[in-house]
Amino acid sequence: MAIMTSLASFLLILLLAAAVCTHGEESVRDSNGNEVRLKEQYYIQPISNGINGGSLAPLAGINPFCEPRGISETFTGEPGVPVSIAYPPGFITPLEVVKTNFSITIEFKSNDCKELSKFWEVYEARYIIEPPILIGGRPEEPNSRFKIEKVGEEDGTNIYKLTTSAGNVGSIPLLGTTPQQVLVLTNDVAKTIFVKF
Repeated sequence: MAIMTSLASFLLILLLAAAVCTHGEESVRDSNGNEVRLKEQYYIQPISNGINGGSLAPLAGINPFCEPRGISETFTGEPGVPVSIAYPPGFITPLEVVKTNFSITIEFKSNDCKELSKFWEVYEARYIIEPPILIGGRPEEPNSRFKIEKVGEEDGTNIYKLTTSAGNVGSIPLLGTTPQQVLVLTNDVAKTIFVKF
């Protein structure tokens, strides 16, 4: 009986590995060419709009009540806040690296507002055409699930876009006129941001 259980476990792992290999997914790579590993810290650097040249961070400002807030691109020279990427709760996999086209959760690694979740989420409101991407999400909720899709290479570095089941992650100017960009969910290709890790 123990042999049958071991054989069944082996076949299940083999089937999972085959499924991963046959769907065209590949490892997400950082700007040094290394595989992005689950639960390690990375900076996400937008490269598409060329306005700020920084990384991503929760929207700056006084937040005494630790309420969910938007995500913005920092200005050149500002480091941003590192993120950790994981597969959603309940997703069982032997993988230790992040793969393209898999559902993931993204969490800022920051000590600011410790009682507030740092997981990204799409703000759900029917009346907003381009809902903001906020922190304060819950990893088990569908609106906190994203995917990373490879879109090409630039100078030997892989370029990606972040997506959800409802559209792409894009950016728009904060309050419509400032050079600071905030993240939104959009179906407008011109607003889609491209990133590297």
